[in-house]
Amino acid sequence: MSKIVLPPQLRKVVDKNLIKSIQAGLEKVEVSLLESVTHTDPVANVTSRHLLEAGGKRLRPVLVLLGASLGDCNNEQVTKAAVVVELTHLATLYHDDVMDRAPLRRGVPTAHEVWGNNVAILTGDLLFARASQIVSRLGGKALTLQADTFERLCLGQLHETLGPQDNEDPITHYLQVLADKTGSLIAASAELGVVYGEAPDEYREPMRIYGEKVGVAFQLIDDVIDILSDASGKTPGTDLRAGVPTMPTLLLRASNDPEAKELIEIIDGGLEDDAQLALAVSKLREHPALEEAYQLARTWAEDAVAALAPLPESPVKEALKVFAEAVVDREQ
Repeated sequence: MSKIVLPPQLRKVVDKNLIKSIQAGLEKVEVSLLESVTHTDPVANVTSRHLLEAGGKRLRPVLVLLGASLGDCNNEQVTKAAVVVELTHLATLYHDDVMDRAPLRRGVPTAHEVWGNNVAILTGDLLFARASQIVSRLGGKALTLQADTFERLCLGQLHETLGPQDNEDPITHYLQVLADKTGSLIAASAELGVVYGEAPDEYREPMRIYGEKVGVAFQLIDDVIDILSDASGKTPGTDLRAGVPTMPTLLLRASNDPEAKELIEIIDGGLEDDAQLALAVSKLREHPALEEAYQLARTWAEDAVAALAPLPESPVKEALKVFAEAVVDREQ
């Protein structure tokens, strides 16, 4: 397995000892992750390792380690907590890819493309089971937090699938879906770090709020990246072509300007043809809705940083600020 490294933006952090500590902790997490997905069953052993070995940013384990650094991140329970959140994240990816019919994830064919939907879904379930086994050894606080987070993950997916209900604002609905589907697990990561790093209990709530807002910012930037970049391994406009609601298209639909209406007609007319997709992407890149979506992501990241106000000034707080900025400034 390739070495997982911290986001390059975190090199801006002045305290290099903190960065070395987080990197060392992340390497321990990576070893434990591989151990956690190893099965005696030969089929499960291959399918469970599929996405883990494809790489990933490990943002959730990084945030566990940063939260724990407000206390003591050098203990086994912190490593276990980081493994729990990453296994839970991986499990959701297996399920999401089935529901979205996604052909690629992290540059490799998705599990359902390789083994079919049933195996992909059951592999996701196995990863949830492994996460639950580990969290059960951490105790009541972790169990409660994982259960509450799991409920929000499921509700977020359900609400995304059903779409906004009558008289519900589509943008408000979408932001709540992002808070549940992504923000809740990132919030849990930050909070678990505080708990198992044995940091002061009053840091839990600021870190929870911070994590949830960072999670929403992360997904909003994903929406922008879908239009702007092909560095992620996806064709620009993949979500656009699939008809997946994203913030730029929601802002387009809320706009009354003629260019927005024209672009919505192109999108709703179908983007199976590559030339039509390229036209829609080109026009959306030039429309103010894309910049508005980007600025909205930046606002959520700034609000995340503002939530850290109760924490004392420290290298960890500086790193958390840089982490939020890195989420917005990434290109994939």
